[in-house]
Amino acid sequence: MPRRATQQLVGRRVTISRSSRTVATAIDNSLNAPPPPVPSDPNTPLSSDYPSTYASEAELDVDGEIDGEVDGQVDEHVAKAMGALTLVAGPAEATGEASAPPKPLSRLARRKQKPFPFLELPAELRVKIYEYFFDDTHYVLDLDPDNYRRIHKKLGFFRTCRTISLEAGYLFYSTHTFRIFPTHPGKHFKTKKPLLARMSSRQRSWITSLEMRLGPGWNKPPRGWVVNPALGLHECTSVRKLTVFVECDPSDGIFNGFRRADDFYEGFSRNLLTDVLNQMPSLDNVTFDAWSSVRKKGAMMRGLINTAVSHGKQIQWGPERGWTDEDNEEDIKVPTSDMVATALLNGVGMDVVIVA
Repeated sequence: MPRRATQQLVGRRVTISRSSRTVATAIDNSLNAPPPPVPSDPNTPLSSDYPSTYASEAELDVDGEIDGEVDGQVDEHVAKAMGALTLVAGPAEATGEASAPPKPLSRLARRKQKPFPFLELPAELRVKIYEYFFDDTHYVLDLDPDNYRRIHKKLGFFRTCRTISLEAGYLFYSTHTFRIFPTHPGKHFKTKKPLLARMSSRQRSWITSLEMRLGPGWNKPPRGWVVNPALGLHECTSVRKLTVFVECDPSDGIFNGFRRADDFYEGFSRNLLTDVLNQMPSLDNVTFDAWSSVRKKGAMMRGLINTAVSHGKQIQWGPERGWTDEDNEEDIKVPTSDMVATALLNGVGMDVVIVA
């Protein structure tokens, strides 16, 4: 091929290569370029009616200029308007400079709320609040595995301050009845440390009502059912009511063949009640109650009534059994103090006084 023809062919190839690159560059620029502005039309809805899918004016401005910018300097009025859009106003408003970025909401200063002045309430209202606070606790309290969930966590309220400890503590212990010896089956029933022995001296001094249940362990009473100084009955100086609830009478014929010995549990119950009454000389009355199977003229009840009367206590009857002083169906007559004194002076046994 001649030399001149070869040069022309090479020139055409270079021209074609340059043209291809130019076309490729134009296509790439057209793909990356922003869409053309939409011409305004009277029949076309306002742009505010639909979300904008087009670039802003600042993005369309090729030279990087925006309204109000002259020679790279932002107009003062525009700078103030932009600063007013921020959450935190700064000195930029006065100088015309761009304001600082807003601080996160979590870092903003929060106003501290003042605690409610509970102790400034009248004492009557505070006591009413304490009553509502302990409203879901049982009236009679005993050693129970469920006590931790129902009661123990509430007692942490006493640690708030000394005033609340005294007020709420007195209300709690003076408005509940506490069982002297545990009756819940399991380890608590056989414990040597009853509920009273677990309390402090101040707590025991607030108690106004006690209950003693007789019947559980009728064939073999637990070793922990004894009255000793650790039980703290001598510190229960505010107790004015003792309830003796009899669950069963082992002297009944249905216990024949199962009893440990005749009159064993009846004697144990009388001795236990005697020890309790000796520790609380300020006690005014004893309330007797029982299940429906217990008879007032049975050996169990007769012995307990005699014990209470001999200590000069007034006899009252609980609501469960429904006994009254006018009961005639069982021919039981509760002896008065004069009858007891006369019987003891004449050497007559109390059983004779009861059935007379």
